[in-house]
Amino acid sequence: MAWKLTRDGATVHVLPGNAGIPNSHPEISATDFPAIQSFCEANGVKLIVVGPEAPLAAGVTDYFAGSDIRVFGPSRAGAVLESSKVWSKEFMRRHGVATAMSWQYRSDKLDEARAKATELDGQVVVKYDGLAAGKGVYVCSSVEEAQAALDDLQQQHTGWFSFLLEEKLTGPEISIIGVTDGNRVRLLAPSQDHKQLLAGDQGPNTGGMGAYCPVPFADDNVLAAIRTSIVDPTLLGLQNEQFDFKGFLYFGIMLTPQGPKLLEYNVRLGDPEAEVLLPAMESSLLELIEATLDGTLQQTVVRQRRGYYVGVVLASGGYPAAQFPTGFPITGLDQLHPSILAFHGATRQQNGELVTSGGRVMVLVGHGEELEDAVNYVYREAERVKFKDVYIRTDIGQRPEPTLAGNW
Repeated sequence: MAWKLTRDGATVHVLPGNAGIPNSHPEISATDFPAIQSFCEANGVKLIVVGPEAPLAAGVTDYFAGSDIRVFGPSRAGAVLESSKVWSKEFMRRHGVATAMSWQYRSDKLDEARAKATELDGQVVVKYDGLAAGKGVYVCSSVEEAQAALDDLQQQHTGWFSFLLEEKLTGPEISIIGVTDGNRVRLLAPSQDHKQLLAGDQGPNTGGMGAYCPVPFADDNVLAAIRTSIVDPTLLGLQNEQFDFKGFLYFGIMLTPQGPKLLEYNVRLGDPEAEVLLPAMESSLLELIEATLDGTLQQTVVRQRRGYYVGVVLASGGYPAAQFPTGFPITGLDQLHPSILAFHGATRQQNGELVTSGGRVMVLVGHGEELEDAVNYVYREAERVKFKDVYIRTDIGQRPEPTLAGNW
């Protein structure tokens, strides 16, 4: 977002940022609202565009309400669409949004959840209720996997917590992300994330190992079905719930034989989808944000660039485990072709050297007229970037194109 907003003509500061983003301020936490306010006042900042979910869930928009500093992001009440899987599912049911069947449990009812998972032959998805950095979802294919997921949930979260069991849906997933003022929405290009760690959609869930856009099989008929069964009912729900919702709205969707079904909402720009969506966006993001806040979103049009954009995550060895070594020097960025975009994630400066500082270190993004061209280009360039135990999923943008059939 910093890259795109800067290209749109804004002067951008990033809190806390990282070693690859100009004007980063690592000393300021994204949830330290008084410190953010002092920074904005000292630097003449009039607009905050929120990236991560934690400050939204903590109420950053509410904190600045009534001040002369505008915040692009929903209120705390609106952020519950992401911060509580249970509340979000109830919202979908109330407003007729197409989604999977589900069953809600608390941590003191784990035995009942185990019995239900067994009844469903383990074909379930286990979802922790709160924020879990993209790693609170377990997709199970057997009773043994479902029981192991519930065991892990119990180990990860002490004390009282709630969670969902959902029926396991089948079909390709796509991400639809839009900018909304709570009444209208302007959708960006459809994109596809790759959540699992390993090629072939195997291994544990991660925060995302790569993405591409647009999605070739998301044609006008598919997008119309998504609009009718998911997007439009959501907008009506936002109006009926009377949220103060001005921000990004992310729809994680599965295209099932019964039609599109909503898996989850996010109330922010998705990652790693953002890294391909924003380069693909010809329109000004800054103008779109200002129009949303000014009440003139209906007068805007989102224009997309031609071709395909593919983003590949370079991750630390051991990710997404809770602990893994970091602090390894990163080399080769100066050898990348100038058209390759390198978006830093978990990087920092150490003794004048760029080093790793977390799981998903950076995303490299390449462009091509055809999807295959963009895939080959970005993987070839990614070989130039080195750090100890670097891991790259090898099949981003290369899933076989699905055949969509069924009751649409």
